[in-house]
Amino acid sequence: MSARTLQKERTDAPVAFMPNLRGEDPSAQYWLRQATLRLRREICWLWRERELQGARPEPGAPMPPPVDRAIEALDLVRYDGDRRRFFADDVTARHLSEAMNASRLPSADDAHRGSFGWVVHRLRLAPIECFVLAVALLPIVDSAAGQVLSTCLNDPNRQAPTLGLVQRLWDRPDEVMRCFDPAHPLLRYGLISFGPGSPTGGDWHAPLAVPALVARQLLFPGDELPAALEKVSPGLLPQALTTGALARIKAALDGEDGRGMRVVPMVGVPGAALDAVVAACAQRDGMDVVRPSSTLSREHLAQALSAAWLRGLAVYLPVSALNEAAAHHDAPAISLPLPGLPLTVFVGVHDRSELRGLDAALPAVAVPALGHAERLQCWERALGAEGVDPILPELARRYRYDEAAIARVGAELKSLGRRPTGDEVLAAARADLDLGTLAQSVDPRFSLAELMLPSAQETQVREIVAAMSNLTRVHYEWGTARAWNESGLAVLFHGPPGTGKTMAAEALATELAMPLYRIDLSQVVNKYIGETEKNLSRLFDAADSADVILFFDEADALFGKRTEVKDAHDRYANLEISYLLERMERFKGLAILATNRKKDLDEAFLRRLRFVVEFPLPGAAERLRIWRSVIPAGVDASEVDFEFLSQRFSLAGGHIRAIVFQACLQSASEGAPRALAMSAIVRAVQREFDKLDRASSLDQFGPYADLVASQRSTR
Repeated sequence: MSARTLQKERTDAPVAFMPNLRGEDPSAQYWLRQATLRLRREICWLWRERELQGARPEPGAPMPPPVDRAIEALDLVRYDGDRRRFFADDVTARHLSEAMNASRLPSADDAHRGSFGWVVHRLRLAPIECFVLAVALLPIVDSAAGQVLSTCLNDPNRQAPTLGLVQRLWDRPDEVMRCFDPAHPLLRYGLISFGPGSPTGGDWHAPLAVPALVARQLLFPGDELPAALEKVSPGLLPQALTTGALARIKAALDGEDGRGMRVVPMVGVPGAALDAVVAACAQRDGMDVVRPSSTLSREHLAQALSAAWLRGLAVYLPVSALNEAAAHHDAPAISLPLPGLPLTVFVGVHDRSELRGLDAALPAVAVPALGHAERLQCWERALGAEGVDPILPELARRYRYDEAAIARVGAELKSLGRRPTGDEVLAAARADLDLGTLAQSVDPRFSLAELMLPSAQETQVREIVAAMSNLTRVHYEWGTARAWNESGLAVLFHGPPGTGKTMAAEALATELAMPLYRIDLSQVVNKYIGETEKNLSRLFDAADSADVILFFDEADALFGKRTEVKDAHDRYANLEISYLLERMERFKGLAILATNRKKDLDEAFLRRLRFVVEFPLPGAAERLRIWRSVIPAGVDASEVDFEFLSQRFSLAGGHIRAIVFQACLQSASEGAPRALAMSAIVRAVQREFDKLDRASSLDQFGPYADLVASQRSTR
């Protein structure tokens, strides 16, 4: 037989029990073949050993029958000489031994990164360590290996290899002890693991396994990225990102000193594309960044990190991927698996406090959100400048999204198959907004034309509209953005109940085409110290990503005066107010505070307000307009004396609306005409006075006094 023929036979020789299972890495093929041949030889010996022990296998039995494991252990020394002679004299065993010795170990010097051979070369693995890795790998890649392993383990219920089995298969069993080191690279890098519940260093009978993602990489190093890892697309680097931050990211990407995981906290405001920033920095060094798939469970994170290291990738992890359920409030909130893995991991958070559980000395990289010019560039790329040019600067100010969110909105608009209108662009951008449960979305019902305000107040409301409409131009063309931190507007509506404060907020939302959210104080305010600030932080962080109107009804409950500190409660109450002051100053949308008790607000809030609008009780002329405007369309009110009602009863618009509604409820009997009589209105007025606990005389009701008198007599 020629040398070429012999070499081809060795190349085509089976690697595992399953036919045609080879993988792509020559070193993996060699060591898997070594494991398979040794297992086959061990099966041959077990047949012979059972005969020496007096066992009588049934004719045609496929595998050697199991025996008592204690007897098996006691007979290891007894039959050692027989075993060695059997391997030398038995035809099949001798053939298997010759096949093991005939195989030539391929060089791993130029192995593909992440392959079995690369691991052998990179970690300088000894032959026994290579063999342990191959034995652990075999049942993961070969579905036929389980029963063979079960027979060699003398236990039909176990199909995973152990170090005890490796010791029996290897010719120099003392060498297996080196694999017990809990800091061994095979364990520290997550290439092999012991079964659940085993000590860190394992034991002789703990099952050995190679994680599936690692096994795939060892055998198929040039394969495409597994679904468990998603490549992060590079994004724009914010101009405000400091040179020091860039240097810190570069140093983490360049360094691989084998001392363990390099963890870099990335702290950014909501809207800062932390992963895209990391990917952009890595791209400069010719490196890719991946993140675990959103469908990957926490228990599989370790093998995903190992696979990333094998492929030479950096990893971005949102802090939510590391959160663990803490047993008590002092327990670490997050933890990273495989801390000894020489991998660069960037952990993204919006608040440094979320890093509880990591080394407090880790220097964090502060990542700012994209600036207006950068967002404008993203919107232009996503939408195209044609047709929507006038709205792009406004869009870039209103919606402070990251590059990926902007691209998502652009893709949705392109699916229309035509050039979108300005309103369609705003609606699509607004659809990405979510403030959670801390605020309730309000559908505006009113317009500015429906407001019944004195001339001075009406002028102020229209000035608010003009200010919000001109904010983009003033910030980015006139140059006020830097000095005012791109801030929005904060206004105060104050006055007695029912004077139109909520109605004015809805009218502003309609006029400005901005979403309106009413703050739910029951969700925001919390009796536990620090929780109110956390809720407010989540609220403002979410609201800052887009132009919205935040409506704080009964604002004095949150924005009350700071008091002299007499106890811990006063101190933390003052902290809440101070925090609100700071966040209000940075808020980039329109904040409307409404209160009936202006005097109870902290003076520092008033200084930060751009507009303070007083909503007085309406005069007779305004009341007349309100009475006429609140009658439902299609309802006959020809009998109602609006002049009399507006002159005699000093009521706010909210009360007038409640009176008309009550009158409608009492007049809409089945079959009755759709009409309001003066008598129904008068009775509803008296009911409203009773509800408000306000005194009224019969003289005030003039010719309708008898109706009121009869109503009072029935009470």
